[in-house]
Amino acid sequence: QVQLVESGGGSVQAGGSLRLSCVVSGVAMNNYRMGWFRQTPGKEREFVAGVEWSGRYAYYGDFVKGRFTISRDNAKNLVALQMNSLEPEDTAVYYCAATSGFGYIKSVSEYKYWGQGTQVTVSS
Repeated sequence: QVQLVESGGGSVQAGGSLRLSCVVSGVAMNNYRMGWFRQTPGKEREFVAGVEWSGRYAYYGDFVKGRFTISRDNAKNLVALQMNSLEPEDTAVYYCAATSGFGYIKSVSEYKYWGQGTQVTVSS
């Protein structure tokens, strides 16, 4: 059974930082591109960041503007999202996801496995 479990969410003031982690089990993570998405009530799930198998190449949503960094450790089946300079607009539930597709995949529908999400709240 494939499981993705996120952690590291919480509450922080604007300008602060959080580091989200996602542990993958039940599948060899090095066979999958990994991504982070976020969602707020009433809105569609939004692509945040993605990383290919080796971890060498990462890509981000336009709104990130250099504030976030995605990384992965295949030996630990772990993918992380370091978020700096957080803004109230970053408040959302953040989801980890895995896809076996190729390319810079940003579409929700192309990700096969999902975590349960972790809440991030940024206050002004």
